[in-house]
Amino acid sequence: MKAIIEVSRKGSVFNAARDQIAGAKRGRVPDYRLSFESARTLFAELTPARLDLLNTLRGMGSVSVYALAKAAGRNYSNVHADVARLVELGLVERNDDDTVLVPFDAVEIRMALAQVA
Repeated sequence: MKAIIEVSRKGSVFNAARDQIAGAKRGRVPDYRLSFESARTLFAELTPARLDLLNTLRGMGSVSVYALAKAAGRNYSNVHADVARLVELGLVERNDDDTVLVPFDAVEIRMALAQVA
């Protein structure tokens, strides 16, 4: 399963949900979708540091936030805050034993460029 992150207009999330339901009815595992209204918002939430954490965490498997911070070479409190936000966004999962993991094989960021009329 992959996470698809996109910039899309208001209301287009309903079209994506309809497509996911149709895919699930055909037996496909639906991808996780996360939409932002602008590229500015997307990149404010998914900073390079957070994207690096996703990549590092995916490679490590299920680990503590402390182990992730150590592997990433970053300050624990900053990593803790970033992981908390990634959990809120649905891109990281927290286990009962307080470890965290990335449940996706891939993250795909989609952004259409403006069209000139």
